[in-house]
Amino acid sequence: MRLATTANEAYTASLTVSELLCCKQCGGSRGQEEELGIRIPRPLGHGPSRFIPEKEAAARHQCSYLVNLHVNDFLHVGGDPKWLNGLENAPQKLQNLGELNKVLAHRPWLITKEHIEVSDSFFEVEALMEKMKQLQECRDEEEASQEEMASRFEIEKRESMFVFSSDDEEVTPARDVSRHFEDTSYGYKDFSRHGMHVPTFRVQDYCWEDHGYSLVNRLYPDVGQLIDEKFHIAYNLTYNTMAMHKDVDTSMLRRAIWNYIHCMFGIRYDDYDYGEINQLLDRSFKVYIKTVVCTPEKVTKRMYDSFWRQFKHSEKVHVNLLLIEARMQAELLYALRAITRYMT
Repeated sequence: MRLATTANEAYTASLTVSELLCCKQCGGSRGQEEELGIRIPRPLGHGPSRFIPEKEAAARHQCSYLVNLHVNDFLHVGGDPKWLNGLENAPQKLQNLGELNKVLAHRPWLITKEHIEVSDSFFEVEALMEKMKQLQECRDEEEASQEEMASRFEIEKRESMFVFSSDDEEVTPARDVSRHFEDTSYGYKDFSRHGMHVPTFRVQDYCWEDHGYSLVNRLYPDVGQLIDEKFHIAYNLTYNTMAMHKDVDTSMLRRAIWNYIHCMFGIRYDDYDYGEINQLLDRSFKVYIKTVVCTPEKVTKRMYDSFWRQFKHSEKVHVNLLLIEARMQAELLYALRAITRYMT
C-alpha cells in the first residue's frame, strides 16, 4: 500500500486528492497522476499538530487510508516524526485530546463536561498566547493613528456597558451590614449609560505618576510612596508563566486587563490600542472582571473556578490583585483630580 499524496493546492480551502491510497480490501490502485475529483475539507487550525487528532481518530476505526493521508500531510508540513511513535512524545494538549478521542470513538455515552473542560482549557491558553504573539507582530509592523485608537476606545467603552456583571438578582445587603450605611439601593451603574454624557478622562491630562502621586504625598506624607509601590507590585508581578508555559512575556495581557478596567470607568490612554482588549479578553472573562470590580459581593467560587481553568491559583490570584488595584487607581484619579481642581 502506497502513501497518500496531495495536489499542489493541498493548503487551500480544501484538498484535492491526486493519488488515492487503496486499502488491500479495495483491490488495486489508481494512476499516479489521475485526478479523482475527491475534495477533503482542510483540517482546522495551523501547523503540524492539526493532523494528529485526525490520525488517531482514523486509527481507532482502522481506516488505513485516512491514517496514511494524515501522516503524509503531517510530515509534509514539517511535523516531528517522533510524535508518530505515540502520544507520549507529543505536546500535553494533544495527549489530553487523546483521552477525549478514545471515549468519543468507542463509548461516546461516557463523554462528560469534564472531558471538554480539560481539552478546552489547554486550547484556551494556546489561543491566548497565539493572539499575544500576533498582536505584537502587528504592533511592530504598523501603528494605529490617534484618531483610530480614540475610536477603538469609544467602541470598547460602549461595549463594556453591555457586559453584565452577573446573571444573579440584585443582592440585598444583610440587616447586620445594611445598618452601617445609608441608601442601600444606591449601587453601580454603567459609566455614561442611560443617555448621560460624561467626558472621557484622559490620562495624558491627569495621571497617577505625574499628578496624583505628588498630591497624595503633599496631603499625606509618605503615603503616596506606599500606594505607588502597591500599584507597581500588582501591575508588574509575574512569574513569566502562563499555565504550563514558561518564559512568557505577560506584559501585554496585564496591560489589557488594567486598561479594560479603566475603560469601564471612562479613563482613556491615548497611546493604547483598545482593539487588543477584545482579542485578549473573552466575554466570559470580562463578565468576571466586571463582577469583581463593580459588584464584588456577587462573586462566587463557581465564577472564580470557571475562568482560565488551566491557570495556576497563584496566577488567578494575581489577576484579582490587578483588578482591585486598577479599580483603586481609577477611583483615586477621579478623586485627586477633583481635589486638584478645588485647590487651584
